[in-house]
Amino acid sequence: MTTATWNGVVIAESDDIVTVEGNAYFPRDSVRDDVLRPSEKHTVCSWKGTASYVTLEVDGQQNPDAAWYYPEPEDAAREITDRVAFWRGVEVR
Repeated sequence: MTTATWNGVVIAESDDIVTVEGNAYFPRDSVRDDVLRPSEKHTVCSWKGTASYVTLEVDGQQNPDAAWYYPEPEDAAREITDRVAFWRGVEVR
């Protein structure tokens, strides 16, 4: 089981992980909705498409733009459809 933890709290957990460019992408339904907050940040990858970000909030503390996903990935990145990845201090094990 792979877990994503921030501030000592498990925010995602799954056996179904897709790894792309060293990042573990969790199925969206394995990520806790109660810790996600909207963000306006977007970035563009030439082969994956446009990424949307979300801020994590755990016990009143926020980690801005610490998770991302591709709402409509390019065909080359189809395997990360409906999946979320983490960074900025989120531990994935």
